[in-house]
Amino acid sequence: MAKKAILVLEDGSVYEGNAFGAETTTYGEVVFNTSMTGYQEMLTDPSYAGQILVPTYPLIGNYGISQSDFESRQIQVRGFAVREYCSQPSHWQSTRTLHEFLVANGIPGISGIDTRALTRHIRSSGVMMGIITSEMTAEEALKELKDLPKYDFTDFVHQVSTEKSYAWQSNTPVTADSSLRVILSEAKNLTAQDRLLDRRISPRTDSAKQSHIIVIDYGLKYNILCILTQFGCQVTAVPCTTSAEDILALNPDGIVLSPGPGDPALLDDITETVRKLIGKKPIMGICLGHQLIGRALGAKTFKLKFGHRGGNHPVRDLATGRVYITAQNHGYAIDADTVKGGLEVSHINLNDGTVEGLRHRDLPILSIQYHSEASPGPWDNMYLFERFLEMVGISKSGTQKQLKRIGGIGADEGTSGREHDRWIYGEG
Repeated sequence: MAKKAILVLEDGSVYEGNAFGAETTTYGEVVFNTSMTGYQEMLTDPSYAGQILVPTYPLIGNYGISQSDFESRQIQVRGFAVREYCSQPSHWQSTRTLHEFLVANGIPGISGIDTRALTRHIRSSGVMMGIITSEMTAEEALKELKDLPKYDFTDFVHQVSTEKSYAWQSNTPVTADSSLRVILSEAKNLTAQDRLLDRRISPRTDSAKQSHIIVIDYGLKYNILCILTQFGCQVTAVPCTTSAEDILALNPDGIVLSPGPGDPALLDDITETVRKLIGKKPIMGICLGHQLIGRALGAKTFKLKFGHRGGNHPVRDLATGRVYITAQNHGYAIDADTVKGGLEVSHINLNDGTVEGLRHRDLPILSIQYHSEASPGPWDNMYLFERFLEMVGISKSGTQKQLKRIGGIGADEGTSGREHDRWIYGEG
């Protein structure tokens, strides 16, 4: 008989189920994700730090855990709530069960609850704190939950960021929870997914190859580093505490501001660093990085009622009208009415009209609220890395000049049909 467990929300709602994973009590902000696959990538995504994750897809664990699907070195969520847990996975790459993975990382799970009803409740009432326990009554759990720290007031970025800088090589093995994760090694060793990725990445120009890209780690996913190295870049990840002066001393050709967890309003020190980097090098911001660019130039952010998390969110490029299906994972957004400092809104969410992208009128800066690296999710937005690296390539060839955008974003029919910014150099 499975041990009984409960998930108690701060409004007093109780969901009864069965315990799996580690036998411990946990708490966090309860959020849902609408992707149909990719639970291992979700579990190891640092943007879920401090949260209890609820996948809306009912069957979880059916393909086990593989050595190649880590997005960080460990599980980042605090708890996992699923409709049906599969204890006998079937996949040729599986090395252990989801239950074993959770146990090894000390993370509790609860199965057998109505996750669709829970999702509807969160959509109606908004995200809220919750606690998973198999040791307390619902009344005891609710009382304890009221005394625990709120998600909104916790700085998770400094908890999940790397402590030391490191160079990422395309053929360097990476240890992830005692498993060897070989990242995009020689072609003969590539998986089917890697081969597809290799075909998707085909830059129009070689000017950005061998560029040195600094990725500031606010909670980055490994796939960002993988994609940049596939483009031929030399990639260095640095801690979120690295100063602007130290970043520029590494002589980067471009800077990527990574995704990450929590409220950007708590990150004034990091925002100030971003402000000092603006105008010095081409910059790309993803998710939290996008919000930090906005705040660095005077925009405000706000908390969404229940956030955007999943692999099926439609986003419109305002310059071309084209709609992209995107992977998202965020609970905060930029207030469109406060965008300033030379920034303009470039993309919007078609579900609720929120800001999904920014670009600068005069400087080589682009940012997106969604995840161009997906994992899990659609690969529709890989072209954004190419757009960024085109800016990097132009920047490298235009020393001591000012990079300016002209003509907005125009459709390039070519072979890919993808759109890209056009930039020129003026004396500056």
